[in-house]
Amino acid sequence: MNLDYLFNPESIALIGAAHTEEKLGGVILKNLLRFRGTVYPVNPNYNELMGLKAFRSVQEIPGFVDLCIIMRPANEVNAIFKELKGKTGCAIVVSSGFSEIGNTGPQDELKRLGREANIRILGPNCMGLFNPHKNLDTFFLPHERLRRPGKGNTAIVSQSGAILSCLLGAMQSSNIGVSKAVTYGNAIDIDESDLYEYLAGDAQTDVVISYIESVGDGRRFIEKAKKLSGKKSLIILKSGKSQSGQSAAFSHTGRLAGRYEVFSSIIRQSGISEASDLDELTDSAKALSYQRPFKGNRVLIITNGGGSGVLAADECMRQGLEVAELPDEKREKLKKAFPYFYGIHNPLDLTGQVKDEDYITALDELTDAYDGFMVIALPNVIGITERFPALMKNFRMRTDKPVVSYMAQSGITKKLTVLLERSKIPVFSSPERAVRALRTLLL
Repeated sequence: MNLDYLFNPESIALIGAAHTEEKLGGVILKNLLRFRGTVYPVNPNYNELMGLKAFRSVQEIPGFVDLCIIMRPANEVNAIFKELKGKTGCAIVVSSGFSEIGNTGPQDELKRLGREANIRILGPNCMGLFNPHKNLDTFFLPHERLRRPGKGNTAIVSQSGAILSCLLGAMQSSNIGVSKAVTYGNAIDIDESDLYEYLAGDAQTDVVISYIESVGDGRRFIEKAKKLSGKKSLIILKSGKSQSGQSAAFSHTGRLAGRYEVFSSIIRQSGISEASDLDELTDSAKALSYQRPFKGNRVLIITNGGGSGVLAADECMRQGLEVAELPDEKREKLKKAFPYFYGIHNPLDLTGQVKDEDYITALDELTDAYDGFMVIALPNVIGITERFPALMKNFRMRTDKPVVSYMAQSGITKKLTVLLERSKIPVFSSPERAVRALRTLLL
């Protein structure tokens, strides 16, 4: 069975719906009011909840329900689940209190009940999913506490709901759109491998970022991850790298993390990209959602601040990118085009007397000589103006090679960043982060 009942349901039952947002069942119900489909609140104490007819049990709902969300204490979940046989195709068990606290018996029973009823299970101990293309949001997080990103081409797969919320917040503030976002918690049935398989065929997804604490079936995980990364961009962040981290991962979801060194080695051998931390995961998603990868590793750094260019060059070396010197004939042309005090090397230092047009003159001259471009603009000088983004946009339209930018904070940085990112040129908060994002697009 594929996961369409999970990601694209037409009807949803919320078991444990509440009348107030002071309860998590009320927060979920309010978020489900935006859903483009039918919502059935289930609570035996109410006839109506938030303007919707309420039902005493799932059995009272007429017909088949694509997706059921269970938001009840762990000791009630299995009894509820017995009522779902033949009534639904998929269930999200939000409830915690299973193997993550050592309560393995009820979790094993829940897994057995799901298999017998042919119902796919997401969770337990998870927040569920967010699909902005259907206004589907099963999270128990109010919108005023966590602003959701808009529609986009990047999917998030996270074992942890807390990490997912951090990633969503970072993506929203970085102007990265989302196709799907899903947490799978203890993963008694649906796990990262199932989600990779689904997203490999999802037309709305081009990029997948994945946070993993532990892996159940290692062979299947590698198989599905390789298949996904062969079709789309996949970046994985693995936690539990230390002994204490592995212990924390087990106490979080009840799944053993295993040795990180073995995991990382297999990932590298399989050609799957791995991020070192949350910043790199988010930055990689931003770069890949804006631009297509390009084969090569020769980088041109253009800056109007020598120190920032040196920092970028150092990071290029650490990331295996080549900061190759300018071709002789190109250098001679640029020497004639620019003032004598510009540094005509790589990094190309346009100094504090730069003008907007100087960046374009250099980029147009050197486009064919490099595979990717790192543009550093420190807008505290008068030569960087609000014309800069439009000029960069026109250059971006003339090349299929990656272009990323670092802009230091100043009075007009925010406005310039918005305009650049509307043109699909990602802007980062440090030279190092910009280089690591460029590495994602080049290697």
